[in-house]
Amino acid sequence: MFLDTAILGTILIALGLLWLPGLRGATTWRAMVTPLASIIGSGFLVLGPLLNHAYGLWGPFVMGALCLVAWGFGAAIRDNIRAIDSDGQAGAAWAENTASALLGFAYMVSVAYYLNLLGSFAVSLLPFQSQLLARAITTAVYAVILIVGWTRGFAVLERMEYASVALKLAIIAGLLLALGVYLGQALDGDALVFTDPTETGWPALTLAFGMIVTVQGFETSRYLGGEYDARTRIRSMRNAQLLATAIYLVYIALVTYTFSPAPQELSETAIVGMMGVISPVLPVVLVAAALAAQFSAAVADTGGSGGLLQELSRRRVSQKQAYALTVAVGLALTWAADVFDIIAYASRAFAAYYAVQSALAAWRCRRARPARAGLYGLLSLLGLAIVIFGRAIE
Repeated sequence: MFLDTAILGTILIALGLLWLPGLRGATTWRAMVTPLASIIGSGFLVLGPLLNHAYGLWGPFVMGALCLVAWGFGAAIRDNIRAIDSDGQAGAAWAENTASALLGFAYMVSVAYYLNLLGSFAVSLLPFQSQLLARAITTAVYAVILIVGWTRGFAVLERMEYASVALKLAIIAGLLLALGVYLGQALDGDALVFTDPTETGWPALTLAFGMIVTVQGFETSRYLGGEYDARTRIRSMRNAQLLATAIYLVYIALVTYTFSPAPQELSETAIVGMMGVISPVLPVVLVAAALAAQFSAAVADTGGSGGLLQELSRRRVSQKQAYALTVAVGLALTWAADVFDIIAYASRAFAAYYAVQSALAAWRCRRARPARAGLYGLLSLLGLAIVIFGRAIE
């Protein structure tokens, strides 16, 4: 009972702090909200059980490697933001258009990823679990987004972004408190968990490739030029990645060393059952966070995809038509693949975009900063490797 009260109290205090006018009005924090909303989505909830199941005691190190790779891709994009600010472009027009096309497609896949997780979490607290019902809920939400996009645009729904991020961060604060208490109990009882990985060698590496989408989202700062100057976008992207990395590493370490991997088949909503062991409050608030986060992220990426497709087609494709295409691709994925497959597809799509962005940065730096150009070149090759070899957990 005391822990339940402490969890709810932590959530409310964190929520109150995040709604302070001084913080909400801070330019850098406002610019951080969009990338942070994408980086820490419900992928955050999927990652704990997934890394624990596949990598055992090495889970936090794999999480660290994912965050390090994401930081490298972010550094390349930050260099491209500087170049656009000073020179008007990051590279050749055809390369920039290729990157935009890849990102537009990646957004389509990521919307499917977000909404399929939404459907899975929506049914996770029901007395019966049904993939058919989860897919039906996902389809219904797609219909709502399409109708709103066609009739009113996304301005109304996008206002939910800050509220969604604030709620999500507050619930994460409560979750970390609960996990910290649970870890303390494990230490007192000499009950820390150190399990061997089930994935090793090349299969372990390709599985990690398929999870890059769970730390994706920082690239959104690249496209906020209409709202913030280059210096603010660079600083906010860097800060969003650092904050997300700290949260991820603490969370994964707490899950890894206090919970044994589930013996049964891994589910995308496994975290709900795991956290129910600690407190009956946690499953409810985690599902609430997942639903809010996934819906707002899906709305944002649907809008982003529509804008990119309209721009690339030189307005031959309207935003409404682009929304319809995004929904069509998402529905096809929803009914043809499971959530773990979609995570791997989304990882490959974003990795292709990161590979092009890294290649642009490498080409531009090749004379003035050859060492950095070499690093970006390696990152571009890594992006291509993720595209080719990334896979979903079986």
